[in-house]
Amino acid sequence: MRAVLAVLAALLLVGCSAPGTSAERSLILATTTSTQDSGLLDELVPAFTEDTRWQVQTIAVGSGQAIELGRRGEADVLLVHSPAAEEGFVAEGTVGRRLLVMHNDFVLVGPEGDPAGVRGAAVGEAMARIASSGALFVSRGDDSGTHAREKALWERAGISPGGGWYQETGQGMGATLRVAAEKGAYTLADRATYLSQPGGLAVLGEGDPGLLNIYHVIEMTTRAGERVRPDGAAAFADWITAPAAQQRIGEFGVAEFGQPLFVPDAGEPEPAG
Repeated sequence: MRAVLAVLAALLLVGCSAPGTSAERSLILATTTSTQDSGLLDELVPAFTEDTRWQVQTIAVGSGQAIELGRRGEADVLLVHSPAAEEGFVAEGTVGRRLLVMHNDFVLVGPEGDPAGVRGAAVGEAMARIASSGALFVSRGDDSGTHAREKALWERAGISPGGGWYQETGQGMGATLRVAAEKGAYTLADRATYLSQPGGLAVLGEGDPGLLNIYHVIEMTTRAGERVRPDGAAAFADWITAPAAQQRIGEFGVAEFGQPLFVPDAGEPEPAG
């Protein structure tokens, strides 16, 4: 419900902007809750505005919802992390450039006591142990990039999750981590949000190639809708893939956590997962 209200509020602001106001140089960025919950948007958006004078209205939802906003012409530029869904969206022909921005990874987290005994196991085996033990697993269940990866991992393990041990929050990453911590459950999280919002859960699975988490920026065009600002989309895509912004991304989190929360990738080959 919070995600829906955020979308409605953002669209209302845009709809109420009159000609000749700052809305003439404003854009809507639809992005993921992980970029918001990790604090990365707080680092990047003000710097982008300072450098370019473009004002930004951000809508932080799951990647699937962000893509849908782009599809309806209700966002100018997307920053998302659901590669399969992105590729299908690009094939529809309403977008401009899709550029590699950065990556981090997903981690399987759960209670320190690890009732399903998954610590150190390969991710497919870990998922199978959670299901067979009936240990509680909390899913975002929100069509986000994280949810898409979680479903792919269950499918790879040959499991159709369901029943009392499998619960969905329908919320973003930060909220889902809090629910998992309160219930002593397992969940899949992006590392950036996990580190930035500690809640008593331990990292029990990491490092598997299937846990790579890749982010792209996607420019929308007027083929998606007449209200789209392709000039704003291009400005944001150019800025976030330029060296100065990439340096900001690479330094984000180092001072607080002793490690970057995201790895800048612009201009590099696509990471292999």
